[in-house]
Amino acid sequence: MFCAGEAAPAIQRGFEVAKIGGNESGDRKHQWGAETSTQPLAIMHAKPSPTRVVLGYIAIACTVISWLVYMITMILSLFVNNPSLTLRFVVEGVLYMTIVTTLIFSALVYLTTRQGALYRFIRHERVPRAMLDDHFAHNYSKGITVLIPSYVEQPKVVEKTIWSAALQEFPDLAVVLLIDDPPHPKNDEARAILKASRELMPKVLAELAAPAERFTKARDETAAALANQVSARRSVVAHCAEDYRAAAQWLEHKADMWLIEDHTDDFFCDQVLRGLARDLRLTEQALNESITLQQHVDANRILQLYERLVRIFTAKGWSFERKLYASTSREGNKAMNLNSFIGLMGHSLKRVETSDGVILRDVREGESPDFVMRNSEYVLTLDADSMLLRDYCLRLVYQMEQPGNERVAVIQTPYSSYRGAPTRIERIAAATTDIQHMLHQGMTYYDATFWVGANAVIRKAALDDICVVSTEGTRTVKTYIQDRTVIEDTESSIDLGYFGWHLVNYPERLSYSATPPDFGSLVVQRRRWANGGLLIIGKFFRIVHARHQQGNDVKLGEWALRVNYMASIAWSSFGLMFLLAYPFDQRLLSPWVVLASLPYFATMSSDLKRNGYKRSDIFRIYGFNIVLLTVNLSGTLKSIQQGMTNTKIPFARTPKVNNRTASPALYVTMPWVIIIYSCMVFYADTFSHNWGNAVFAGFNAVVTFWALTAYIGIWHSVQDMVVGLIRWFFVPIKEPQQEVARKKSSWRDALYFGDRQMIYESRPL
Repeated sequence: MFCAGEAAPAIQRGFEVAKIGGNESGDRKHQWGAETSTQPLAIMHAKPSPTRVVLGYIAIACTVISWLVYMITMILSLFVNNPSLTLRFVVEGVLYMTIVTTLIFSALVYLTTRQGALYRFIRHERVPRAMLDDHFAHNYSKGITVLIPSYVEQPKVVEKTIWSAALQEFPDLAVVLLIDDPPHPKNDEARAILKASRELMPKVLAELAAPAERFTKARDETAAALANQVSARRSVVAHCAEDYRAAAQWLEHKADMWLIEDHTDDFFCDQVLRGLARDLRLTEQALNESITLQQHVDANRILQLYERLVRIFTAKGWSFERKLYASTSREGNKAMNLNSFIGLMGHSLKRVETSDGVILRDVREGESPDFVMRNSEYVLTLDADSMLLRDYCLRLVYQMEQPGNERVAVIQTPYSSYRGAPTRIERIAAATTDIQHMLHQGMTYYDATFWVGANAVIRKAALDDICVVSTEGTRTVKTYIQDRTVIEDTESSIDLGYFGWHLVNYPERLSYSATPPDFGSLVVQRRRWANGGLLIIGKFFRIVHARHQQGNDVKLGEWALRVNYMASIAWSSFGLMFLLAYPFDQRLLSPWVVLASLPYFATMSSDLKRNGYKRSDIFRIYGFNIVLLTVNLSGTLKSIQQGMTNTKIPFARTPKVNNRTASPALYVTMPWVIIIYSCMVFYADTFSHNWGNAVFAGFNAVVTFWALTAYIGIWHSVQDMVVGLIRWFFVPIKEPQQEVARKKSSWRDALYFGDRQMIYESRPL
């Protein structure tokens, strides 16, 4: 290994070139084989036909029967009636059948969960608009606070998220942008992003001020005109229609002026802005039609319609930066960014200068507060790259407040993907996202819902139940959302279940989130997803035991779905690795294994087709999973390491760059290793007439090479391997710790801490 001297900057510049790609314009090219249509899936899921439900049951039965026949056949023919039995064959057989069983179990969970989703789609009826307006009438007093955690995000991306939240027509709505950028950036780009992020909330609120003032005035005047009236006069109805037309025109003008740069901008303009405008236009047309037909409109209904306009364009909002205060957590992850603000909700705070920095503390008797932090019944967490459709808050909160849902802690619509992906890998990743949306809907059928994290409405009372108070240095930290793993939402789901709370997926498509557009950024996301499940599953088993002691046993369906959700990445990755790498005896292969897996692939290909993709994408998803095999294994091994060392894994945010994020060399090298090794196995097994393994190896070689070419790119993989190799030879020179401490010292530190230099170096007597 070499120490990086003058060569280090050059190596770093080489890495940045690989990171952003060679296109200086910053425009991502639309690849051949990507999507062209940006039309999203319908909000409502189509009601499944009886035939589709029956075929789902047949698929489950075929899978179970085929697996049973395979196991019985193997045990009898290979272990019971086999005079040439050897220890090696027994070990191989047990390992192979274990791998097959775990993979078939995951396939069976897919089919079962899918069946639950079909039942929910059959039963779900969309709540009429008038019922929502009645529920959230003038006397409704509960509020919702939207929390948008952001870390060095592109301001335009965050602005779209803020707009989708601010236009929610909830009676008492506040949007808080939780800026987690370093408060003192070290370069011009970071300074520009931070400055623009701080200006976003004032900018949005300023634009909303004019229509909010107009419609508030119109509402008040109409309320006075309709006092003690049952039916509204035609002139009042016509004025209401005119106001709805004006509101729609304002939104349409906003969409027309928005700069379209990618498919997410298309979605924002067409679905968020113009989608709301179309909804308002429909009301305008209905009011005009009532005038034409000389029909009476209820006066109370006119007031509700005006109240809706006011709520759409009225929102509170501000930004909060926890890193400006020494009293908040320093942990660099999304969970603690959220926790820092949630822990202050409902408090009256004083801003105090100390030698350790600015702190926020509760006001004392006789003091006037600097901040009175808003408290609310509900908290909506929303990722900075996600968007909500117009009535997300109304419909989800309405559902939470229905009789029987008093113990629902979290309700969400698992996010769907933006369509029109410009790259092949984003298109396939989006396909898996849309499949997962349906599976999450099925998990609610078995009361096995997991909080997905990109968006959710949460009862503040439920968060208070799972709050843990701890110390972090000299700070007292309230932790609502656990950050022990980087999939904090999954662990929080288990915590809520322990306290008797339930989680629900609302069966409509009302939220959308970005999908990584290149392999490098996808690596960061999927490695994070693969980490932590094995740690959380231990907590789940402890909670299962505790609930059994309480007489509240976990049902088999919930148990199976939760275990599969948390552990399937681990066993599927290790299982696939063994199948690819180890030359199992071909006597262990059986047509019954193929028959057991066919229902899974057939139903998934059907689901892909119904979601607007191709049936053949099932093979592309298989190749997609193979090139991500090393990523999933890395995340799983990190979980094991974390469990053994009892340490936290740093939270890695998914990069968002205009072109391409460089991948670590290991993750682009392993697909080449799989291809070469599979070709060698194919050659050897063909000559030894081991046809089963030969076909499997040949298929994997072809699919993996295609996936490498389509999703990573041959030249990009070579680039990343070379850059990774060069970076391996150079390490940055780190300044000694005592020098860092000495440079950071000041007279305030000396009075407060004492001599910190003594901590880092010894001195002679």
